[in-house]
Amino acid sequence: MNANEQAAAAADHIRHAANIDSIDFALVLGSGWSGAAELIGEPVATLDAGEVPGFASSQVAGHSGSLTILKRPSGAHVLILGARTHLYEGRGVDSVAHGVRTAAALGARILILTNGCGSTVPEWRPGTAVLLRDHINLTATSPIVGANFVDLTDAYSPRLREAAHRVDAELPEGVYAQFPGPHYETPAEVKMARILGADLVGMSTTLETIAAREAGLEVLGMSLVTNPAAGFAPEALSHEEVLAAGREAGPRLARLLADIIDEVESSC
Repeated sequence: MNANEQAAAAADHIRHAANIDSIDFALVLGSGWSGAAELIGEPVATLDAGEVPGFASSQVAGHSGSLTILKRPSGAHVLILGARTHLYEGRGVDSVAHGVRTAAALGARILILTNGCGSTVPEWRPGTAVLLRDHINLTATSPIVGANFVDLTDAYSPRLREAAHRVDAELPEGVYAQFPGPHYETPAEVKMARILGADLVGMSTTLETIAAREAGLEVLGMSLVTNPAAGFAPEALSHEEVLAAGREAGPRLARLLADIIDEVESSC
């Protein structure tokens, strides 16, 4: 079974389990963003990821390991992908892209990707939310196979970013660099990324964005700064620090993301 066939099988499983025909939005809620789900819509179904073809329960603290269907007041359906697979888990790049491809197979038109990350911009302290305007893929791989030349000029939709700015005109925009992980970046690696143009560094998002653009989805990317990146931080980095920053910023991020989805939906 190839990647698209596996995504179609997962989509059929979700349709049957949730008793829906299609979805309109898909969200990946990274570290610090999970509280937004309850503000976005009413739960229709929550599935253990390990029971859905191609998915596995999350091995990362701060990720739920479930797939949830929400129904918006408008009647639109939203898929919350709580079972994000990271490249460093060793399951391969198709597993990283599987959630995105499943969302596309379910009919999603818009994908919202969120993450927790390190910042190379001193003014962006922990707790800062940043819109992604571009990315740098430093994983040395791609979810696309063969001569399929996907245009990434506007990988992160200008239209969706404009909608986000209508909610919060002060939201900064930045460039995100994905390293493969799971180790944190060295100060020299962060310096390299900064020279290349990266404002933010992390271990997710870019491969999902590439897969989404291949599938024709519009993408909105948002990062929560959880810590200064290595070489910009006064102390050693830890995952506990990431989780703590997410907990502190959680309620504010949840409201922001829910308001942005309201604005995006009203502009569609």
